[in-house]
Amino acid sequence: MADEDAVRMGRALELAERGRGCVEPNPLVGAVVVRDGAVVGEGWHRRYGEAHAEVNAFAEAGEKARGATLYVTLEPCCHHGKTPPCTDAVIRAGVRRVVAAMLDPFPLVAGKGAALLRDAGIDFTSGVREAEARRLNAPYLTLIGKGRPYVHAKWAMTLDGKIATRTGDSKWISNETSRRLVHQLRGRMDATLVGVGTVLADDPQLTARPPGPRTALRIVLDSRGRMPTDAVLVRTSRETPTLAATTDAVPADRAAELARLGCEVLRLPPAENGGVSVPALLAELGRRRLTNLLIEGGGAVLGAFRDAAMIDEVHCFVASRLAGGSAAPSPMGGKGIERIADALPLSEWEVRTLDGDIYMHGWL
Repeated sequence: MADEDAVRMGRALELAERGRGCVEPNPLVGAVVVRDGAVVGEGWHRRYGEAHAEVNAFAEAGEKARGATLYVTLEPCCHHGKTPPCTDAVIRAGVRRVVAAMLDPFPLVAGKGAALLRDAGIDFTSGVREAEARRLNAPYLTLIGKGRPYVHAKWAMTLDGKIATRTGDSKWISNETSRRLVHQLRGRMDATLVGVGTVLADDPQLTARPPGPRTALRIVLDSRGRMPTDAVLVRTSRETPTLAATTDAVPADRAAELARLGCEVLRLPPAENGGVSVPALLAELGRRRLTNLLIEGGGAVLGAFRDAAMIDEVHCFVASRLAGGSAAPSPMGGKGIERIADALPLSEWEVRTLDGDIYMHGWL
């Protein structure tokens, strides 16, 4: 039974992954209904506000769900939100057993769904492939548990660790295949973020091309209001939202001009170095229920998030070329650490080759 539970849960986890970028701030959830050793229904949470995974699986299973086992990657919800409680659907379906990968930490669920199912006479088990389920829903768990978005740090660098030449040229370090993957990543983010230095140097669009399931809020850390009014991010801010994260160091007339052109101007407390406070920004984004934030640089910004220990996942693209130059910037500036023993370690990682580039993807 344990082996079968693990196999069936593996399929539920695969199904849950299909909702990435479409369901946030809800969790990714997959469900499989098994009766007499055969799969009779499958489903996943497809889009925010629509039916949950269990309901979709039962719709496929129909009457075959009676007496079956439901495998689901997260404890069924038991409260009214955008949809009715999934525990009601589970009980109506007549399953005899529910196997969940993990309990849901959301305060309105948090074991209550499991208790309702047990009270209805349904055998409930949790903890099957839980570590994988937690990895799958790390952004959701971060939002619920820490009140902030899950932070992805992304950069492209040469083999000798440079993100630009000594003159500031950086187009293009990574190849087309790597850049295509970055656009896919952007397409499932709630927000992408750069510093004003990147805006001044590169005038980026920060959009996903082609578009993905989400349109990310574009955020610029601009503590002194230096973003040009003719920057692409400003000129397109009415079509794709742009937020200027500033401090009180920005003159009122400058903030008003950015707002008149369509940007949202958010004043936040300053950090010790006069820049925007990273914890304050993340707390505000958490209040807005943003789940995934992509940090795209440059080095000062990535360093600020590293110094604040606010990086959760890393996407590093390494090109097989050497730039050299003691003045050429590296991916992470900021204050940094004094001892290597204090460096933030990756707990897990994977490495892929992308037409000559090396893609290193890891989790802290």
